[in-house]
Amino acid sequence: MTDPTPNSSTSSAAQPKKGGFLSNLLFNIVIPVVILTKFSQESALGPVWSIIVALAFPIGFGLWEMRVTGKVNGFSILGVVSVLLTGGISLLQLDPKYIAIKEAAIPGLIGLAVIISQGSRRSVVKLLIFNENIIQIARVHEALAELGNKAKFDQKMNIVTYIVASSFFLSSGLNYMLAKLVLKSPAGTSQFNEELGRMTALSYPVIVIPSMIVLIGAIFYLLAQLKSLTKLPLEELMVDGSKKS
Repeated sequence: MTDPTPNSSTSSAAQPKKGGFLSNLLFNIVIPVVILTKFSQESALGPVWSIIVALAFPIGFGLWEMRVTGKVNGFSILGVVSVLLTGGISLLQLDPKYIAIKEAAIPGLIGLAVIISQGSRRSVVKLLIFNENIIQIARVHEALAELGNKAKFDQKMNIVTYIVASSFFLSSGLNYMLAKLVLKSPAGTSQFNEELGRMTALSYPVIVIPSMIVLIGAIFYLLAQLKSLTKLPLEELMVDGSKKS
């Protein structure tokens, strides 16, 4: 006999899966930190090979994730470029200040992209939070049109845009300060590699968490405004809310 519900299993199996939170944490932070802090001595991998091996993990994971999902997006590309720049600056033994500049530049550029893309079809805010995977876009626009609140909605989206951009600008400033505080030794030394590993380990609690708090604030603000402007309950705004046949 055939399986009575083959479609659900085959469709879910056919969908490419991205690496989860733990995978990202492991390959982008934990493994590189361990290699840089524990294997940078001459008696182990040494300062050059420890950099190469440590950075191979986030680069490889990023490329693997792009291949599995079949999507190439700006955030993935920026992530790979950021790691390559870190490796290049370290291997060329440039002044550590360039690491600090690079650490500030990447989120700063994303923040600018958020503002510049405002109102376009490729809006970063729409890509991040106001998209069909999270919100029932068609239902929202239908309700806005019925109530004549489209102009008010556009104004609120402008505010959301600046809140989201501020999260990246906050990350930019924190990145720069963290790099300047932690990186003291010349590039190409085991001490520099250990400091780079320490900076990577500290980046999550010091940078990611505050930035995520601001981003979550933007999401809550957007949902509150959507409820007010559409007069719809939250379950009808979210994708997994009301189930329609």
